[in-house]
Amino acid sequence: MSRLHDPFHRGRLAAAALFCSLGFQYATWAARIPAVKTGLALSTAEVGVLLMAAGVGAAVSFPLVAWLMRRLGSRRLALLSQLGLALLLLALAAAPNYHVALLVMCVDGLLVGCLNVAMNAQGAALEARFERTTMARLHATFSAGSLLAALVASGMTALTESVTAHFAVAVALLLALGATARTGLLTDDTPQDSVADKPRRRWTVPTALTLWMCCAMVFGTVAEGAMNDWSALYLKDVVDASAGLAPLGIAVVSGAMVVARLFADGWRDRFGDRRVVLFGSALAATALTCALLGGGVLPALLGFACVGLGIAAVTPCVYAAAARQGSDALTLVAAMGTTGLLAGPPLIGFIADASSLAWGMGAVAGSAAVVALCGTRISWEPVSGPAPVTPSAPPRVP
Repeated sequence: MSRLHDPFHRGRLAAAALFCSLGFQYATWAARIPAVKTGLALSTAEVGVLLMAAGVGAAVSFPLVAWLMRRLGSRRLALLSQLGLALLLLALAAAPNYHVALLVMCVDGLLVGCLNVAMNAQGAALEARFERTTMARLHATFSAGSLLAALVASGMTALTESVTAHFAVAVALLLALGATARTGLLTDDTPQDSVADKPRRRWTVPTALTLWMCCAMVFGTVAEGAMNDWSALYLKDVVDASAGLAPLGIAVVSGAMVVARLFADGWRDRFGDRRVVLFGSALAATALTCALLGGGVLPALLGFACVGLGIAAVTPCVYAAAARQGSDALTLVAAMGTTGLLAGPPLIGFIADASSLAWGMGAVAGSAAVVALCGTRISWEPVSGPAPVTPSAPPRVP
């Protein structure tokens, strides 16, 4: 059977299009924040609030996303939220004032929460339906989408200063990704049409297992987000790296994460999710601690690389484990992941202000250690366990 007609490969391509869309959409508007700041005459503080609005919208999206997952199913919710995120780029470009831009970014955060849950549900359903690992590679395409957005932003900025023109090109690319996803996503057997035939299901109190997964996700994303935001400054201010070497901190972390996510599914097949998470988070904590104690540019870069390699598989594995507990668990864990990404960098900044950036980076190592502790409390079922949605393969394309 060719890959074109293989349901697993078609489903993985469709889900990858969603992950790529989310990375691309986020990096697209983030790349033009300076232009939006100038166009709306915003202060630095107002820009900070604007960025916070998207994070807050995503963090509080849990009740709505849980309800929409039950009503629409992951396929419909993914496609609708992906389309909405594309159109919001045009809304941001056309925003006449700061207050409208704040509303746009808040809605953007809500739709990010929707797409984040739905696309991870699709990835988990693929693993359960076909008993093959793929979640880590799907998360790698998120990073690929961010890289593509950076390249497009660079090219469009060189051609024109118009944010509207840039975002129009981005919307066209997002619509193409949405069309790719539409033909291959797994369908849900029982979203909207069967709701009337079943008792109304209400959100339930999270189990201890779900809370452990939330904790692992929060501290895992704290480590991931903080490394991206503070590694360059640590190299410059703490170990006296040159201006040319300082940006290598971000490059080393991001590059290591992409490489790890490309290979992590193979590691999951061979060693299991539990060992991958425990070893990876322990490696990140130990290597970063040694780098901080040793000092110097080279130890720091090696430590940063180990953090990227070790922490990269945490979120894919936790998402897969949460999805097997049902859509409510997945939605809550995804919301906690957003909270970690939102709260992590400012938290490290507060620690750095109170003591030093070295202690702030030490808190990142501590976060990775907490992930390892949480990993010992999570039940890591095999990928053949029950799926959160009962997927059926999409129809073949003639």
